[in-house]
Amino acid sequence: MTTTRSPISKLRPARRRADMAVLGGVRPPLAALPVLLALVAGLTVFAVGSDAERGVPEAVLSSQQHIAEDGAVALQGAVDQSITDLRTAAADFTGSKSAPADGMLTRLNQTYPKWRGTAVVDQSTGRLLAAQGEALPLGKVNLRALPANPPPRLVRDDSGGTRLLAFATLSQGGRQELIVASQSVKLPGISVGKQHMLNVVDRDGATLASAGPGAGTEQAKSLAGTAARQAQSRGPSDTAGGGFDGPSGSLVRAADGNRRTAVGYAAVARGLASKESPSSGLGLTVVTTVQTERHGAGTGDLRLALLAAAVLLALAAGVTAALHLVVQRPVLRLRRDAQRLGSGDLTAPVHVSRFGEPARIGAALEALRLQLRGRGGPSQETVAQPPAKGRVPRGTGKSRRRLGLRTALLVCALALLAWPASMLLTLGSTLPHPAAVVPRLISDDQRQRTETTADRMRRGINDGYADLTHLATVIDTARSEEARQALDRSLEQHGRYRSLYVVDGAGKILVRAGDGPRTPKKARIRPGVLQANTSGTEPVLAAVAAQPVRGGTETSGRHYVVGEFKVQYLTGILNRPGLGSVWLVDSAHRVIASNKGFVAFGRVSDSRLRAQMKDDRTTKGSAELLLGWRDPAVAAVAPFNNKRGVAGALGWKVASIRPVFWIGLPEYEAQRRIMLVGLLGVTTGALCIGWLYLVVVRPLRDLTQGAEALAAGDRRTVLYPRYHDEVGSLARSLELIRQRLPRTDVPPAPGSPDGAPTPSTSPSGPGPRS
Repeated sequence: MTTTRSPISKLRPARRRADMAVLGGVRPPLAALPVLLALVAGLTVFAVGSDAERGVPEAVLSSQQHIAEDGAVALQGAVDQSITDLRTAAADFTGSKSAPADGMLTRLNQTYPKWRGTAVVDQSTGRLLAAQGEALPLGKVNLRALPANPPPRLVRDDSGGTRLLAFATLSQGGRQELIVASQSVKLPGISVGKQHMLNVVDRDGATLASAGPGAGTEQAKSLAGTAARQAQSRGPSDTAGGGFDGPSGSLVRAADGNRRTAVGYAAVARGLASKESPSSGLGLTVVTTVQTERHGAGTGDLRLALLAAAVLLALAAGVTAALHLVVQRPVLRLRRDAQRLGSGDLTAPVHVSRFGEPARIGAALEALRLQLRGRGGPSQETVAQPPAKGRVPRGTGKSRRRLGLRTALLVCALALLAWPASMLLTLGSTLPHPAAVVPRLISDDQRQRTETTADRMRRGINDGYADLTHLATVIDTARSEEARQALDRSLEQHGRYRSLYVVDGAGKILVRAGDGPRTPKKARIRPGVLQANTSGTEPVLAAVAAQPVRGGTETSGRHYVVGEFKVQYLTGILNRPGLGSVWLVDSAHRVIASNKGFVAFGRVSDSRLRAQMKDDRTTKGSAELLLGWRDPAVAAVAPFNNKRGVAGALGWKVASIRPVFWIGLPEYEAQRRIMLVGLLGVTTGALCIGWLYLVVVRPLRDLTQGAEALAAGDRRTVLYPRYHDEVGSLARSLELIRQRLPRTDVPPAPGSPDGAPTPSTSPSGPGPRS
């Protein structure tokens, strides 16, 4: 005998399989909440209870490392510029006609008066053709075996001194010649304070140059040699990052008494991804040394950490228990009752909760159970009779809505938020006074680094003017094609210009390379360095070099070479790690460039720094600790020295400011740890509460409306399960119940009395699907 299964029996296996695979739901967020909060409590004990720093503060060590990096960058730039100038001069001397060797050296020393000694050597024979200045240790180098444009070398002369030899090859008259220039290794443009000692060390640990108190002592040489060997032992790809392409770091060495020695070092080298420079193979290392007091006081508070962790664990346990009682257990109980009713078991009443959406759905399920048993329902007679005063039928969608699960989640979120709020309030009450924790050494380092940056800026502008002066001596405007090639070659060699051009006595352009000119015609015939505008979208800095008169009167025959600097070149000099926000301002304190983005000719953003720039009247610069209720900072101002080159006449300044809170001081490190655990507490509470709201509470509120509408007589709306979780299982059970209920909203059958609705099915069988 064959039996026929009803549609309900066909749905039961699929329903059971779907109920077995519950994905997500109410359990994961409630399980993750105590676990994550326990981890935050453990991190609180570790972060707040332990000392942030002992010994030398990290701020002092990083400051020494950055000073050494600034010195390495300045030294590298000076050496590379000298070698580039020598090779440029040699390229200008190259030709089919042979020029006298003495004349070449004279022109070279007039254009670039930076060499201690120069010489011209016949490379094929090694014979000395001409020499000027000090004697060069040419016997220490095999000149005949050198390649074209060989890299520079460090050579020790007979007196024990070390000289930097630079080479440049040239071919003229069918003969291969070599220009050799020597200079001493020195610290260019590095400001040295009263407490700092700077050394330049070679790869063997020998000190080549030193400055500062205690320089030249055996202890200082030994310490500098140790730092240099550590820098040279690191690979070329082991760079420090943050804008410095080379190995750098810091050391701590114990000193007598309560003072310790902090050492910073940086090698003159380039990483694998950077462009190789001539000075990268010299093995030079810049080492800075300073003595500071030992910081022995601890900054951790173990009692505060244990108390905060205990409070957080208590909150985690209380909130988890409350959510379990209010959300998880009622939802799971509703799921079981709904599955029981959907399977046809109508014997036991539905357990109705006392709170929120589970109470409303439970009341609706109990009303549906009674309707399925035929003991109640939304018939016309019951709907027409108003209920007694004060009594509203439950489960019909008309009951008074009380506080829901959203209110419970909000209360739990506020309880969890109270803990990080108290931690952040503790942070505000325990912030130390900046004047009490910021060492004077930090302010001095800020001033020295700002002065070094200003000196690098001044030297770069002066070197640009020297390049133009050399171009003015070799460019012949009568040969326009050769002049254009010379401008293109100089524009390619030096990345500081945006345009180069030659003008006549009236400012008319004769030959040009690069972008279009922006300097006014009247300013193009004024030799020197000038600021061409004081308003507009981009500052214009131009250098003008006059050509020597080659015939005719001076007014008619003189031409001028003009070079306009890139703003990106100026910004690149200001971009130094650990210096904070840096601005280059003109004589009226208008912004010319900045490492943090800027509006041309605008004002410096910090009003305290603007006041410091107005008060600064010296040529040595100043450094101050700027106090404020919100963001204390260390600031420094360094004007251009007007006695060094043409750039000093601009009257420009370099200003920098660095917030104290982000300096690596132990006291502020402890505050940052408190802030970290507070933010982690906020994030954890928001993540779990928001997860529970999105996955459980919001879908449950939507399902509540459908359940109450179904209990009130809505048989047309299909209840679709959206997720494989408890709420989805509850929606599937309600849909099965809907299919079992009799239809009360069909049109009256023809011939029925009074148009009474005729049920299409009995209560025991499923009705037609809508």
